Amino acid sequence: MSVYRRIADEIAARIAAGEPAPGERIMSTRQIMAEYGVAMATATKVITLLREEGLVRTRPGVGTVVAVGARPAGTGPDRDLVVRTAITIADSEGLAGLSMRRLAGELGIPTMSVYRHVADKEELVLLMMDKVMAANPPPPLMSAERDGWRACVEALARLQWSMYRRHTWLAMAVSFTRPLLAPNAMAHTEWTMRALDGFGLDPRIQFRAAVTVANYVRGTAVNLEEEAQAEQETGMTDLEWLDSQQQRFTEVLATGKLPLMARFITGEDHDFDLDTLLEYGLQRLLDGLETQLTPPAFDGTGRKP
Repeated sequence: MSVYRRIADEIAARIAAGEPAPGERIMSTRQIMAEYGVAMATATKVITLLREEGLVRTRPGVGTVVAVGARPAGTGPDRDLVVRTAITIADSEGLAGLSMRRLAGELGIPTMSVYRHVADKEELVLLMMDKVMAANPPPPLMSAERDGWRACVEALARLQWSMYRRHTWLAMAVSFTRPLLAPNAMAHTEWTMRALDGFGLDPRIQFRAAVTVANYVRGTAVNLEEEAQAEQETGMTDLEWLDSQQQRFTEVLATGKLPLMARFITGEDHDFDLDTLLEYGLQRLLDGLETQLTPPAFDGTGRKP
């Protein structure tokens, strides 16, 4: 965060607390320079930012005062409302359409007021992701023993897929190279590790297996936002778009260079979508995982003995 924004946030917090009150003068640029040890240019940026956010205004003959419309403490939204509103925006417009200014406009508050609830957009997205995960918790842990490891892992993978379907931005928010510490998201990983516990896998392999399954679902789901954006831009669903490309498909296949593709496309059952891709890949992934389970702890039905 820049120095001038940090200073502006501190002054905004004082305004929110009612000190100074609406109509009263705030610190001058020279006072800001003296208190924070910054240059005149930085102090001027602070005042400008506060003015742009509607927190202060210039009163002739008086100076810069707190705007009458500035919210006193306790009247703004709480963090939960901020996060829920951000999710609604992202569901409709994607993460690209979510900005602090856009969020503030939806909440009816100055942009800087958002920073009283979250440090930055990264923290906001973390809270959004964790809230979605909290609304979609794994099933009770006891069902791993009742239903078998495979059924449990499949159920969780499909639960995650349904989340990505409803919140197409979510897949872009999740990272496995720089994971965000979201407790409710971590509970999903814990659940898969529990489902695999007792089958001869050490915690290191349990964790890798859990993350691999989750990453497969997430990797497939990344296409959902692009799919939604393409539909919005073209006004056509995927099926409608494919129908519009039939002439091009015919021309390409007529070259005879793609005989196996031609046989598939001209066959009776050539339906293909992301749901089909997810299901096929998930089953093959679990087939491979099954080979790592030790026979003494695995009876061939997916159940613990």
